[in-house]
Amino acid sequence: MNKPFVIAQISDCHLFADVKEQHCGANVYHNLIDTLTQLKQRSDVDVIIFTGDLTQDHSNGSYQRFVQAVQVCQIDMPFYYLPGNHDDLEKLDEYLVGYPFDKNKVIESNDWQVILLNSKSDNPSGHVSSNTLQWLQQTIDLNKKQLLMMHHHPIDVGYFIDRHGLINQGEFWQELAKMPSIKAIACGHIHQALDLLPAKTQHVIPVYTCPATSIQFDVEMDTVSDNGQGPGYRLFTLAHTGELSSKAIFLKNEDR
Repeated sequence: MNKPFVIAQISDCHLFADVKEQHCGANVYHNLIDTLTQLKQRSDVDVIIFTGDLTQDHSNGSYQRFVQAVQVCQIDMPFYYLPGNHDDLEKLDEYLVGYPFDKNKVIESNDWQVILLNSKSDNPSGHVSSNTLQWLQQTIDLNKKQLLMMHHHPIDVGYFIDRHGLINQGEFWQELAKMPSIKAIACGHIHQALDLLPAKTQHVIPVYTCPATSIQFDVEMDTVSDNGQGPGYRLFTLAHTGELSSKAIFLKNEDR
């Protein structure tokens, strides 16, 4: 029996150069350490994919803290990444070097392609350029199924973060309609774990959002606020039959 390909998605760390600095009352560096520690203990995960917003203070030190956390937790599986709206892709490529980091944006298994799309724009909202969409169409192997991963959410979720969602949703979905082998989309940015399935949306491709390692947003508020749920991550299991399953996992809150 072919072993399924298992991906752990982490997102939205919002680190500072100072490991004691807090974001909305949470020590985000410790939350990242706790998340990576749990992933290190899992024997089923093949790769980790980080879907953006490494930094909160935009400092070089925050990128160094991310690398430090991966090293401290002795992560020994391939670790891929893409930029969030807070991030600088050049800094990601500068600091996230050497194993386990891998800057490739296409991950191949026998039956699947996992494709990382850059949705970063020159403001907090997202934009997937026409060049990126063209690259996507050229990259897809029609003999395989695809999971797309990106930072920004390509569909509204009903709270304040929609002000900074994907601004070219119409173009994005119009192009994806030409690519029927795409099975699912995974994103970060919204600091919540949602399964936006076709029955709830106008689109045939399900969208799965990743809980943040930093804080989960309080969706009743009109701005960034922690709902107290604690850090989390998402798992994807890609079967050789072309089936995909996913679940969000939250760590237990610990007093610090």
